[in-house]
Order: sequence, then structure tokens, then C-alpha cells
Amino acid sequence: MKLKVCGMNHNPSEVAQLRPDYLGFIFWEPSARYFSGDMPKIPSQIKKVGVFVDADQEYVLEKVHQHQLDAVQLHGKESAEYCQQLKNSFLSFRARSRNLDVIKVFSIKDDFDFSILKDYEEVCDYFLFDTKGKLPGGNGYRFDWSVLEKYPSQKPYFLSGGIGLESIQDLQEFLSSPASKNCYAVDVNSKFESAPGLKSIEDLKTFIESLNSIRN
Repeated sequence: MKLKVCGMNHNPSEVAQLRPDYLGFIFWEPSARYFSGDMPKIPSQIKKVGVFVDADQEYVLEKVHQHQLDAVQLHGKESAEYCQQLKNSFLSFRARSRNLDVIKVFSIKDDFDFSILKDYEEVCDYFLFDTKGKLPGGNGYRFDWSVLEKYPSQKPYFLSGGIGLESIQDLQEFLSSPASKNCYAVDVNSKFESAPGLKSIEDLKTFIESLNSIRN
């Protein structure tokens, strides 16, 4: 199981030293964690993810090229056709030995209609399940993970939404349950911040140590 730290802005280089598997950079301007400026040097083994919300595809591709992104995370109402068009556009990047993954986000509150996923199966590499809230992400609270017991797909998914240090015990229980069978990664964000986009290195260290003990 992998770890993604999202909402990178003020101290991505410090977070990168902790060697998470993914770092997420938000390219949605209304976000308090909106990333602008130059991308710091990130170790090649850490995948850079660009987070977008109903963005024009040219804008997405511009950011992919500008920051050499390894994946795009689609956090809006993007259709399966939109994802397919992005995939087609990415073919030229793949021809240059670049692999760009599409992660489609779905928000959950108390329940979820998993039939929605069917159209996305062939055009996305991963799904991400987050908590439905006022904002597309970073709301800081969890949805009921037991909903994922009904997950019908073999597609690997990211688990997101309000995961913090206080979630370790619940996370351990979830990861030992059948619902976690296809849980590929844990995605953390606002629960590890002292300010939007500024991550607490010590809290992340503690979480990573705990996560490693679960994974082992």
C-alpha cells in the first residue's frame, strides 16, 4: 500500500525527504493550496500528481508538460469521455517513455452508487474515494469507510478524506477488512497542516512510521 501527501505548496522539498510514494499539487485556483511557481526538484521515485477540477484539457496538458507530472487527479465532474480524451492526448508523452496515470475522484457521504464507475473502468488507472463536502477536497473529515464493502471493481483505489494521526487505529482495522482488498494507497492532506499547504513534518513522520508498521 502506497502513501500520497496532497496539497503541496509551502514545503514540498521537506515532505519529499520523507519519501512518500506520491506528492499532490493542486492546480485549481480557488483552493487555498493552489500551487504556482516553479516545481522544486523531487526525487524521481516520488510520483508528482497534478490535481484538477473540471479544467480545460489544454490547461491540464500544459501543467503536465511544465511540471513533468506523472499523474493527473480529476476532482470535478469530468466524464468518462473527458478521461478518454486525456488518455489519447497522453499517448505522445508515453511515446517518450513517460507514463501518465489518470486518477478519477468520487465523493462519498453516507452511501454511493457504484454503478457510476462502470463507464470509467477502461479510461482510468485508479479511482480515489474522498469525503463529499463543500469543497472538491481538503474538507478534513471522513466518510463511512464501510461503504467500500460494496466496491464491485478490481480497479485499485486511493482512500482519502480526513485521515490523520487519530485515524491510525481505524485505518489498521480497515486494512485488515475485505473492504480494503483493492486499496492501493492512502491519501492525506489537511489533517497534517499547520496552515493550508504547509505540512507538519513531525506529524507526517509519526504517521509514516505507524503506516509502515501496519504495512509490515
